[in-house]
Amino acid sequence: MVFSSHIFLFYFLPVALLLYYVTPRPGRHLLLVLLSYVFYGWANPLFVLLMLVSTLTDYLSGLVISGQRPCFGSDLSVPLEHGGRRSRVQTGALITTICINLALLGVFKYFNFGIESYNWIMDSLGLDDAQLRTWYRLTLPLGISFYTFHAMSYVIDVYRGDAPAIRNFIDYACYVAMFPQLVAGPIIRFQDVARQLVHRTHSPEKFARGVAFFCFGMAKKVLLANPCGKVADTVFDAEGVGTVEAWTGVVAYAFQIYFDFSGYSDMAIGLGLMLGFVFAKNFDSPYRAQSVTDFWRRWHISLSTWLRDYLYLPLGGNRKGPVRTYVNLMTVMVLGGLWHGAAWTFVVWGMLHGAMLIIERALGKRTFYEQLPGPLKTAITFVIVCFAWVFFRAETLPQAMALCGSMLGFPSGSTTADLIPGMIYHPYYLAALAAAGIVTWVCPQTWEFTSRITLPRAAIAMGLLSLALLVLTTQSFNPFIYFMF
Repeated sequence: MVFSSHIFLFYFLPVALLLYYVTPRPGRHLLLVLLSYVFYGWANPLFVLLMLVSTLTDYLSGLVISGQRPCFGSDLSVPLEHGGRRSRVQTGALITTICINLALLGVFKYFNFGIESYNWIMDSLGLDDAQLRTWYRLTLPLGISFYTFHAMSYVIDVYRGDAPAIRNFIDYACYVAMFPQLVAGPIIRFQDVARQLVHRTHSPEKFARGVAFFCFGMAKKVLLANPCGKVADTVFDAEGVGTVEAWTGVVAYAFQIYFDFSGYSDMAIGLGLMLGFVFAKNFDSPYRAQSVTDFWRRWHISLSTWLRDYLYLPLGGNRKGPVRTYVNLMTVMVLGGLWHGAAWTFVVWGMLHGAMLIIERALGKRTFYEQLPGPLKTAITFVIVCFAWVFFRAETLPQAMALCGSMLGFPSGSTTADLIPGMIYHPYYLAALAAAGIVTWVCPQTWEFTSRITLPRAAIAMGLLSLALLVLTTQSFNPFIYFMF
């Protein structure tokens, strides 16, 4: 079930909100868990069982680490001493639950990739008889990367003393399975919502801001991401394109993935506000960044901060000399690429960003580049990010290299190349690309625009939602990119 489907918009969401507000407070978390399991199991009920195994494992681990017993009330234990000594049992519980979570993620997300990579290597070496033949493929459970990171942040925060453990299993299951952020984020860290699970406020102002967030997120998705996605798919699926068409398709994909994911994040934040939860900001105008380092401070903030706090800093961060810092940066970005998808294209995407982060750190701030005008630095950064997006979107490395060649003025020959301009330079698509550029570089962010809901702003939000719903009835192309992660 996706937020932009008529089942969610006209059936699931109204029923969920109605039941939530008529249910007494002590029963609301149980209701949210049940609703979230229905939402998550809509595509495949077996996915719910897998998430239950992960949820129960991490909940019990939190109790072992904190030395607490289960309870039925909404209560948090006292956090452990920050930086204090931990027993072997506590450390063993942490290591065990992290290994279980990573094993579940590894098996379901990377089993097929591992077999395919091994067979490709054997083919390259001419060792056909040594291949691993498989007659089945594992289906990737929706959102497993997101709820695995949620679970891991919980046990790590409890172990570090950054947050108290949850003693009520229903409260913890609500944190993991909450449907607004379950299948495509943002990644909600436990320390950010721990207190909200025990006590949070509900107000007309918070609900109104949530509705506005949802309206703008839906408009981003339907009015901008979907038409830009059609242009991108046309270019990436073509056997060969000209230079202008290649750039048009790549820029369209840059807009598609941004408005697709930031739109989903806006809707998730809005739904959270309707339920009384305040989630952190996940995008901060990333295409206005003036360096790749700045880009990662603005893009998918919940993931970049998660990787920083739970991977980069434990590896040593920048505290062990420049060489170790560069190794840590590359390691984090490659693993971040693999987190997005099990393919060599994602590895290359991560390596490109890792290389740029290393170059920028090595050069420092006293460079000729830093003296350039801000808009020029923004344009250069956007071009670099677009080249990296080619590898993120392409199905194979040869396809990515061919498209990069076209972008650099070396288009590959194709009998269909002449047909592409007529398919993508449609007035509707051109208008969508222009609108995407205006929203990206001119318009205020949703977070700031909804900070105060006035009558004109409410009218704009409802008008955009109405237009999005009207356009949605005519669209057959309605994917959510981050569902696959």
